[in-house]
Amino acid sequence: QIQQPIINMSNWASSSSPRPSASADEVINKTNRVSAQLKAIYKDNILPSEKRYRYDYFYESPFLTDVEFDAKPQVMLVGQYSVGKTSFIRYMLGRDFPGARIGPEPTTDRFTCLINGPEERTIPGNALSVHPDLPFRGLERFGVSFLSRFEGSQLPSSVLRSITLVDTPGILSGEKQRVNRGYDFTKVVSWFADRADLILLLFDAHKLDISDELKATIDVLKGHEDKVRCILNKADQINRQQLMRVYGSLLWSLGKTINSPEVLRVYVGSFWHEP
Repeated sequence: QIQQPIINMSNWASSSSPRPSASADEVINKTNRVSAQLKAIYKDNILPSEKRYRYDYFYESPFLTDVEFDAKPQVMLVGQYSVGKTSFIRYMLGRDFPGARIGPEPTTDRFTCLINGPEERTIPGNALSVHPDLPFRGLERFGVSFLSRFEGSQLPSSVLRSITLVDTPGILSGEKQRVNRGYDFTKVVSWFADRADLILLLFDAHKLDISDELKATIDVLKGHEDKVRCILNKADQINRQQLMRVYGSLLWSLGKTINSPEVLRVYVGSFWHEP
């Protein structure tokens, strides 16, 4: 569904010397060895310095635990309300998930982490933040007001065996963005961005305005540019000529918001159950 330049590696692969494909067990063993070595380096060399200079106090970042080293890669979705974040997740999973709410109005009003599990259920945020096997203990410092807007969605899924998806509340615009959420939204996004391996920034083909809250959110993503991928969603609802105009307008808006000498790559697609 994503239209992007495709690099043909067939010629390179044919000219390279053939290599035996590693089995799944070998890949897992190598990954475990690398993870164990990283843990040892952190505990033996970095952690003592962090404790000595009170890194956790001055930078509001708790010491890393084994759970965070062993955690699955996280993919976070960010965007204004009704741009298709939840529909994107449903498209990726191929099914609905517990707690999913989809509509033209701001339906997702909380941070939702989708994790793999044997049964379908929702997990309250305060339970997630103290769970010994999940990497969310650092979220306790955002207070009860945030934890009441944080939940986990557990379901059996082949996709979630390898990654964890994080759905965020729709970023508000106009008068709505002046409403107090009860917690610092941008700081929570920054916390997840530090730990995410991929950040998908979604835009709607019909709503290209960048509100103040969206600009503030993009600002806290600075330093994570290598993780950010911009997606122009709902492209099937406009014709090709309109799509080119929308694409150009989005690049112009992002150019004013993101201070980068390079032109951002925007992926175009439509992610829902009836494209």
